Amino acid sequence: MLRPSKIICVGKNYRDHAAEMGGEVPPEPLLFLKPPSSLLANGAPIRRPPQSSHVEYEGEIGLVIGKRLVDATEAEGLAALAGVVAVNDVTARDLQRSDSQWARAKGFDTFCPVGEVVPVPASLEDVMVVTRVNGVERQRGRAGDMVYAIPMLLAYISRIMTLEPGDLVLTGTPAGVGPLVAGDHVEVELVGLSRVANPVEDR
Repeated sequence: MLRPSKIICVGKNYRDHAAEMGGEVPPEPLLFLKPPSSLLANGAPIRRPPQSSHVEYEGEIGLVIGKRLVDATEAEGLAALAGVVAVNDVTARDLQRSDSQWARAKGFDTFCPVGEVVPVPASLEDVMVVTRVNGVERQRGRAGDMVYAIPMLLAYISRIMTLEPGDLVLTGTPAGVGPLVAGDHVEVELVGLSRVANPVEDR
């Protein structure tokens, strides 16, 4: 299991997802954090908290930092990557809409399932993320379709906060987010690379 000092996430980084959420793409990358205590291993249950009546999946391409990054260029950011990983940015959507910031909606225990970290592929732009719920495809997005590309994100974040080895960057989710209920089985796959699959239960 990863042990990042922090999990940095990018919101609304696919135009189709920004549209389905009823908003525009932000003029700069929209960043938020998930606590490391939200990490969950492959196969362990996502536990829906009693505070929320609407929990959703968000399949994402995760980036694992391999070298310390401060005020990095895009090339330096890419060179510092240790690997990629399938991640599910589980979200209490009702709490996200009611709160002025997203710490509660994104931060519950079990709300960050992660798969196996694999080496960075030759073409990051061609990495495809697919989410399935109970075997039915719900999301499909390509890294090359992101509004803010991976090299830009790494450089941008490193100019705000130091990225340490082991830190995890979530790059945004494509359209097709939807609810999870007890008894569901949700899978996020970076096609041909990494996969994380988890059952869902109520806490």
